[in-house]
Amino acid sequence: MKILITGSAGFIGSALSLKLLERGDIIHGVDNHNNYYDPSLKEARLSRHAKHENYFHHRANIEDREFIRKIFKTEKFDCVVNLAAQAGVRYSIENPFAYIDTNLVGFGNILEGCRNSNVKHLVYASSSSTYGLNTKQPFSVHDPVNHPVSLYAATKKANELMAHTYSHLYGIPTSGLRFFTVYGPYDRPDMALQKFANAITQGKKIKVFNYGKHKRDFTYIDDIVEGVIQVLDKPAKSNKKWISDLPDPASSSAPYRIYNIGNNKPVELLDYITELEKNFGIQADKEFLPIQPGDVPDTFADIDDLINDFKYRPKTNIEKGIKNFSDWYKDYYKI
Repeated sequence: MKILITGSAGFIGSALSLKLLERGDIIHGVDNHNNYYDPSLKEARLSRHAKHENYFHHRANIEDREFIRKIFKTEKFDCVVNLAAQAGVRYSIENPFAYIDTNLVGFGNILEGCRNSNVKHLVYASSSSTYGLNTKQPFSVHDPVNHPVSLYAATKKANELMAHTYSHLYGIPTSGLRFFTVYGPYDRPDMALQKFANAITQGKKIKVFNYGKHKRDFTYIDDIVEGVIQVLDKPAKSNKKWISDLPDPASSSAPYRIYNIGNNKPVELLDYITELEKNFGIQADKEFLPIQPGDVPDTFADIDDLINDFKYRPKTNIEKGIKNFSDWYKDYYKI
């Protein structure tokens, strides 16, 4: 297949590109290489597949309407995986327009590209952040998510609504994936794992928010990529049992689906830190602080739909995942 992957120098996008290239797909990657975090990490990820004969890289913004129009017209993609987005909960409080431009305007351009070129399946990144004020756990795609607590989460919910509209109006199969705390080698420096590793190795205090009471459904990168590929290969179909007077948020009379991708095994934040301490052989100096604005206390993914539809099963436990990350971190940062 010929596949467009946006955010292809990103954490998930690069790992996905590698896996799809391994099986023989042709990949066009789009990434703007912005400076939200150190661009050298994006270059390092990209270097793993940039010279592959079936990989073609484009340094561009998805909010560039003319660029998106041209690439869809020229390349005639079979499928699209939209991972490009302005990420980060707290950054959205400080820089809202970055989220509006990329996550809303950019995603609108992707939808229009799919509509005008008869793309067979659009898979796009949503987020566990969409659950917002929901407290019923595990978080289920069949429950409404109408109370986000950050603009980032609101843009991801908006993406789901936008995708449904295009599925309904134009019959485009769309699948939204709510990722749950992805971690592993080459992950983002603004995520907890790299922040904690930096503090531990530099002898600085770890800021432990919500006094360490957070629980997260940490999901290893390889398990995420496997789930994305399984969904990509099976375009969304309409739910023949869907009824409008009792609407299921996860499906529709249109070819539209929403899935959680998580480990289905929440881990306490302090246990996460303990595993890092073991791998670095250093006891962290911890500073316990209140919960931050925009954060949700716990995440826990109900992945029954993904299991039922794709036989998806995450394979990597937290001990193995953090060891793999720690080994990469030591090598990449020459520790």
